[in-house]
Amino acid sequence: MIMPNFLIIGAPKAGTSAIYYYLNQHPEIYMSPVKEPHFFALEGQSIDFQGPGDKERYRDAVTRVEDYRKLFDGVSDEIAIGEASTTYLSSPQAPFRIQHHIPDAKLIALLRNPADAAYACFLHLVRDGDEPLTDFARALQAEPQRIQQNWEGIWHYKNRSFYSPQIQRYLQVFDRNQLKIYPYDRFKQNPTGILQDIFQFLEVDDKFIPDMSERYNVSGMPQNSTLNKLMVKPNPIKSTINQLLPKEIRHGIANRLKQWNFRGYKKPPMPPEIRQQLLREYREDILKLQELIHHDLSHWLEPIESK
Repeated sequence: MIMPNFLIIGAPKAGTSAIYYYLNQHPEIYMSPVKEPHFFALEGQSIDFQGPGDKERYRDAVTRVEDYRKLFDGVSDEIAIGEASTTYLSSPQAPFRIQHHIPDAKLIALLRNPADAAYACFLHLVRDGDEPLTDFARALQAEPQRIQQNWEGIWHYKNRSFYSPQIQRYLQVFDRNQLKIYPYDRFKQNPTGILQDIFQFLEVDDKFIPDMSERYNVSGMPQNSTLNKLMVKPNPIKSTINQLLPKEIRHGIANRLKQWNFRGYKKPPMPPEIRQQLLREYREDILKLQELIHHDLSHWLEPIESK
C-alpha cells in the first residue's frame, strides 16, 4: 500500500494552507484529501484535547497506520505524494515516526516571524469564535494554564514558535538535503519562485504555474461573524450542504464566501509593547535558527511586522 514521499510539516499560520492547495493543482502531485491528518504527531494516541473547538479541529485526525494509508488510495501515476500537517514541526515524536515509516521522505517547512505567528494564531481563534479572551496580553498570560489543561497546540501561542529546537530535532534524524525550509516573508514576496523551487525539490515539472488568485485560511475578524460561524462550526445547514455537494464544489463556494466576508479586511495590529516583549524572548532562538537554516533572519527582530 502507498505511503507519502513528502510532507509539509508546518509551521502554523505560515502559508501551509496555500502551499497545500497550490501543490494540489499540479498534475504530477497527489495531496491527501484530508489536509491535516496529523498522523505522525498522534499515531497510537487517543485524542483528548480540552480547548474550545479542539474536537472539531481534530475531527479528521488519523491515529492508525491502516487508516493513514487509505488516504492515498486515490494515487494513480503521480510522482510526488504528500500531505500537510502543521503539528509535525512542534511534535517531539513526529520526526522519529516519520523516519520509521518513510525514512526517505522529503520535508518542507515554512517559518514565520515567531511574534507574528503567535499573534496570527490568536487572531485565527478569535475569528472562529473559540478564543474567549479577546485581549492578546491576557491570552498570553493564560497560556501556561492552557498547556497544563491539555489545550491543543494552536493555543500555545508563544511556546510553539520557538523554532530552533524543532528544526534541530529533524536535522538529528534526517539528512539536511531531505529538508527544505522557507521563511514565510520570502514566500509572500515571491510565491511563484518558492513554488518552482518546491517543484524542483519534489522532482516534478517546475514550469507548472498554479492558480494563486485565492487566499487561504485568512486570520482576523470577519465582517459578518454569524456567517463565519456557520462556515466553520458544526451545524445542520453545514451538514446538509456537505451531504448534497461534492467536496470540490463545497470548497470553491466556501472560499469565495470567506473572501467576501473578509473583503477590505485589515487585521488589528499587535500592541507594540507586546511585540517588543515577545521579540526579546525570541531573540536567542531566532539567532540560533538562522545559523541552523542558513538564512538571514535579522529582520525578524525589527519592531514592525515582517512583510
